[in-house]
Amino acid sequence: MKNILLKGLILTIGISLTTTGITAQNNMPKQSLNTTQGIKQGLKRKVAIGRFSNETQYGKGLFYDKENDPMAKQAYDILSSKIAASGKFILLERGDMDKIQEEIKRNNGGNNIGADYLIIGSITEFGRKTTGSEGVFTSQKNQTVEAGVNVRIVDVKTGQVIYSEEGKGKAETTSKTTLGIGGRAGYDATLSDKAISAAVDQLVENIINTCTNKPWRTYILSADEDGIIIAGGQSQGIRVGDIFNVLRNGKVVKNPQTGMEIELPGKVVAEIRVTETGGDNPDNEYSFVQLISGSFDQHNIQKYYIQESK
Repeated sequence: MKNILLKGLILTIGISLTTTGITAQNNMPKQSLNTTQGIKQGLKRKVAIGRFSNETQYGKGLFYDKENDPMAKQAYDILSSKIAASGKFILLERGDMDKIQEEIKRNNGGNNIGADYLIIGSITEFGRKTTGSEGVFTSQKNQTVEAGVNVRIVDVKTGQVIYSEEGKGKAETTSKTTLGIGGRAGYDATLSDKAISAAVDQLVENIINTCTNKPWRTYILSADEDGIIIAGGQSQGIRVGDIFNVLRNGKVVKNPQTGMEIELPGKVVAEIRVTETGGDNPDNEYSFVQLISGSFDQHNIQKYYIQESK
């Protein structure tokens, strides 16, 4: 009789061995998680992440330092890595909200190199909970973290928010023991990263599509007897032989519905071909071009901009 009971006990332990697992969810279709899939590589836009803030009350104690919030830095780093991994952008380092005004000044006049888009982000929701169950022979512990991340994209040229959305993600881990045998999961700090990453995953594809929806453009740096030079070089995807349009700035009018000033589409006045590229980083890169058709006033280069040909 003892042998029969012993065999039954061993069989129960064998069937009910401990299970521990971690899952991260972002409520997106599986095909959408690979944000670089199906995205055509080409001319790169310049994007800066202005700042990421933690708007929740999580982790804010007596000595909380807003400028060095670890959770906000997590979100900043995760978004930066995913944007960079897309291969569609030149990612510029920026810090604070006042960078919006700095970027507008950089772009003012058309001759300076600044970001095309500024991304502002915040963690708007964060929660952690632990649940479990106790049975006669088994016990189970579940740890769950849920996060909400909001991003806004600012068109630096106009200062207008062109995209805003919130993504939500969840990560959880489960540990189970049977007859006292099995892993006992402690506090899992990595769940925060996984939940925030899952939330950011929801947003990255839309960020890429929004920033690449408008035609790529750059500006004329110089035009004289020594040649025509435009901003941008190899790191932005410009290659010798590329052909671009020269457009005269469109009229700026005030929209009575919104009170915002909008720039009407420019007019194509010339075509140029890239003959040489130079510089070693996005801030000092340039390209020499030659005029292949049309003309423009080389004494008033601020009236024009360069745009990719469709």
